[in-house]
Amino acid sequence: MKDSPRHRLLLIFNPHAAAGRAARLLPEIRAALEEFASIDVLQTGGAGHATQLVAGADLSAYDGLLAAGGDGTLFEVLNGLYRHDREHRVPLGLIPVGTGNAFARDLDLMPGDWRKSIELIASRRLKRVDTGRVNTPQQTYYFLNIIGTGLPVDAMYMSQKLKFLGNSAYTIATLWQAMRLKSHRYLLDLDGVRLEQESMFVEVSNTRYTGTSFLIAPGAKLDDGLLDLTLVRKLSRTRLLRLFPTIYKGRHVYFEEVITRQAREIRIHAPQKLRLAPDGEIQGSTPATITCLKRDLEIFA
Repeated sequence: MKDSPRHRLLLIFNPHAAAGRAARLLPEIRAALEEFASIDVLQTGGAGHATQLVAGADLSAYDGLLAAGGDGTLFEVLNGLYRHDREHRVPLGLIPVGTGNAFARDLDLMPGDWRKSIELIASRRLKRVDTGRVNTPQQTYYFLNIIGTGLPVDAMYMSQKLKFLGNSAYTIATLWQAMRLKSHRYLLDLDGVRLEQESMFVEVSNTRYTGTSFLIAPGAKLDDGLLDLTLVRKLSRTRLLRLFPTIYKGRHVYFEEVITRQAREIRIHAPQKLRLAPDGEIQGSTPATITCLKRDLEIFA
């Protein structure tokens, strides 16, 4: 029996991931990939660079595109991939070496599980998954994991200052900001159904986890063509402290203050412009229309 032809893969590597700790892993990751594929490596130099690298690459020369970093790296690589016409997009693979790797959890990968992720890539098993598209007055972009406004944005800003704490940074930042009990009045349109609600945040999920550890949308599926909405009504600090630990197991959805819905398209309006946090980044502001593109992307899984 003849050996399968070697794949040629383009690896986008973020050496700054995990507060710079990812850089030392590149030789091992490259060696592991070269056991079954020919690899070209492009390293990112700063915010937005991964998108530019992928957008400018000739993807016709490759059998797959790999993002090595955290959720922010994956977000940038995805948006570079979507700069190419659909017929020119190649399968996307994830190598989780960042501080936050929430999307990886739906592939049964934990932060640092880069060896297991390479086994998935080596298997050449492909799966079609949903992608989220965000339209704002300023721009259009795509996400795989989650997009939020309100509390998630405040927590994101704070967690960037706490990255030295590793995987705990987002958890500590979220609890600290949640204790402020800050809320906004949102007007939402869910597939044409109007919902007006005072809430601490709006989270729109394509997958189950956020911040790696929070099971924010336990019913979300990667390929069901639906987005999962989570809202939290105003509540007391005592009630918040009871609710917060339940997010790790997804039991928060049973609290009466928590509202969950599913929709193919969600429009978010707020009295003032509120910043948006997609996949570990901060980009754009409300009003926003978020659409699920059913099984629009092929990934190594």
